[in-house]
Amino acid sequence: MRIVAHCLLMSVMLLTGSVQAQQPAKIPRMGFQGAASASAVWPRAQALRQGLRELGYVEGKNILIEWRHAEGKLDRLDEFAAEFVRLNVDVIVTAAPSSTAR
Repeated sequence: MRIVAHCLLMSVMLLTGSVQAQQPAKIPRMGFQGAASASAVWPRAQALRQGLRELGYVEGKNILIEWRHAEGKLDRLDEFAAEFVRLNVDVIVTAAPSSTAR
């Protein structure tokens, strides 16, 4: 999970790295979607948070994470992805292949 989090953070850093000095720093925003409940995804979410912390990112401080959980209703995953596009998140993270394949 740490490798995945590291790769995702590198992508976010590349996306935000081109901001010029006179502009306020943009806080990266990540969209996380899971097919299961929040409690079922909890261990993965904690591993993601830990990996981010190891890279210097603290949720709510210098990175924002939009959490969405489908509670087993896979048709909601498409809605979440569309919402993330509207929110203009920098990267979308999925908890499992069933969340990604949609």
